[in-house]
Amino acid sequence: MLPQAARQRAIRFSRAAPRFRSAGNPPFPHVPTRPASTASEAATNARSAGTRTKNFLYGTALAFGLSFGYLYVTDTRAGIHEWLVVPALRQIYPDAEDAHHAGTAIVKALYSFGLHPRERGDPDAAGDLEVEVFGHRLSNPIGTSAGMDKGAEIPTQMFEIGAGLVEVGAVTTIPQEGNPKPRVFRLPSQNALINRYGFNSEGAELVAMRLRQRVREFAYHAGFGLDEEAERIVLDGEAGVPPGSLHAGRLMAVQIAKNKTTSEQDMEAVKRDYTRCVEYLGKYADIIVVNVSSPNTPGLRALQNVEPLTQLLSSVVQAVKRVDRKTKPAIMVKVSPDEDSEEQVSGICEAVWDSGVDGVIVGNTTKKRPDPIPKGYLLPEKDASALLEQGGYSGPQMFERTLSLVKRYRKILDDGPKPLPPPQSSDKPVAGQSTGDEPDPSILSKLNPTETLSETVKDAKASLSDATARLPSPSSLPPINVDNIGDSAPTLALEQQESNAAPAPANPRKVIFATGGITNGRQAREILDAGASVAQVYTAIVYGGVGTISKIKREMREAAGTEKR
Repeated sequence: MLPQAARQRAIRFSRAAPRFRSAGNPPFPHVPTRPASTASEAATNARSAGTRTKNFLYGTALAFGLSFGYLYVTDTRAGIHEWLVVPALRQIYPDAEDAHHAGTAIVKALYSFGLHPRERGDPDAAGDLEVEVFGHRLSNPIGTSAGMDKGAEIPTQMFEIGAGLVEVGAVTTIPQEGNPKPRVFRLPSQNALINRYGFNSEGAELVAMRLRQRVREFAYHAGFGLDEEAERIVLDGEAGVPPGSLHAGRLMAVQIAKNKTTSEQDMEAVKRDYTRCVEYLGKYADIIVVNVSSPNTPGLRALQNVEPLTQLLSSVVQAVKRVDRKTKPAIMVKVSPDEDSEEQVSGICEAVWDSGVDGVIVGNTTKKRPDPIPKGYLLPEKDASALLEQGGYSGPQMFERTLSLVKRYRKILDDGPKPLPPPQSSDKPVAGQSTGDEPDPSILSKLNPTETLSETVKDAKASLSDATARLPSPSSLPPINVDNIGDSAPTLALEQQESNAAPAPANPRKVIFATGGITNGRQAREILDAGASVAQVYTAIVYGGVGTISKIKREMREAAGTEKR
C-alpha cells in the first residue's frame, strides 16, 4: 500500500496529464440506454394533449374577449362612454377646452384604426324618425350644434355616432385666436357650461381645404378617381349622396361668422366677411348658417336689427347663388334666445322673408343666468364661481325658453310676411287738397259759368239722343254663340272668386332648427311638435358622451311606442 504522500502525487499527476484519444477509442465508454416504458410514453403524450387543449381554450377565450371588448367599446350604447370616458377626461384635463381638444384627437386617432365609436345595428333603417328638410329625407331629426367641431376635423366621425345633421364651425374669413384662455367653464352640478370662445377659428381657407380633401377621398373610394372631374361628380350630387355630408339621409351645415376686428358699423366690410366665407365653403356645405347671435363677439348681436340683418342676409343669398355647384346650399340664420321681445322676433322674421333665406336656427348661448336646479339648491363653490364668469350659458335650463321661442317663430313664419299697408285716404276733403273727384282745371275753364242747370240738362239729353241714333241696328250685330255662355259664366265666377281669395305664399315654408337645453328624447319630441324640423345638441354630448344621440333617439322611439299602446 502506497504511503499517503505518494497517493496524492499520483492523483495530481493523473489530473494534469494530457488525455489522448484515438479514432477507435471514444473518450467515454458507451453506455447502453434502456428503452422507455409504454406507461411513461402514455403519460407524456397525455400531458402534451392537455397542454394543447389548455392553450386552445386560453386562445379562444382571449380572442372572444378581445372581440367582445372591441364590439362593446366601439358601440355608442355602451355605458363606458358616459360613466368612464367622460369622468376620466374631466379628471385628466381640468380645463374644459383642453378636454374637448383631447376628445377630438382621440376620436380622430381611433377612426384611423377603425376603433372609433359608432352606432351599431342601423336603428334608423326602419324610417320611424325620418323628417324632410330642404327636399332631403333625413334618417333622424337629431343633430349636433356648431362648436362641437369648429374646424371640420371630425364630421364623418360625428355622423358615425348617429347624427342626422352635423353643423361645423363657426368659421371666420381669416384665422383668429378668439378670447384669452381660460374661456370655457364647467358647472357639473347643473350639467351646464359657460363659454366665451370668441369665434376662435383656423380661417375659411384652411377649413375649405380640409373639406375638399374629404370630398376627394370619398370620390376616390367610390371609384370616381382623384381628378377635378371626380370632385365635380360628387359636388353635383351625381354620387347619390348630399355633397356636404357625403352620407345618404344626412346633411352637413357649415356655420360662418364675421371676424372680431370687423366693425358692425361698416356693413360693407361685414357683408364681405360673410360672402367670402361662402366663396370658400359654400360648395362643401348642404346648409350655410349665418351666425349673428354669439354673445362673445362685441357688436355681433346688433346685426339682428331688421335693416342690417336684411342687408346681410340678402348679400349671403346672392353669394350662394354664385356657388359653383349644380345644387346650391340652403341658407339659415342663427338667432339669439335673448332677442325675445315681440318686436325683435317679428323683425327677424321680416328680415328672413325679405332676404329670401330658407330658415332659422332658434337658440344660442345666453347672457342670462338661470336659477339653480332644484330651486333653492346651493351650488358648490366652484360652480358658483364659474357662474359669475362672463360668457354664454348653455345647459338643460335653456329648454323651456327654446321651446317657447320655437313656437313663436313657427307661428310668425307660417303667417308669412305682413302685407304692405294700403295708402291712407280720407272721405272728407281737406281744404287746399284734391280729393280726386273734382274735374281737371283745364276742363273747368272751358265750361260756360253762366249756363243754367236746365240748359245743361237739355244739352245732355240732346247728346244722348244723338248717340242713340248712331248705334247700329240689331240686324247688323254679329250672332251670339249660345254654346259659349255656359262655359264663360263659371269662368267669370271662378275668376271673381280667385281675385277675392288670399294670395298663395310665394315662398315655401321656412325651416326651423332648435338648439338649447335639449337633453333627452321627450324634450326632442316636444321641440319637433312645436314646429322644429331638427333638434340639435351640444352640452348634452359634453356630459353624456358619444352615446348621447343614440340614447335620445332610443327614448324617442320608446315614447312613440308607449303612445301607440
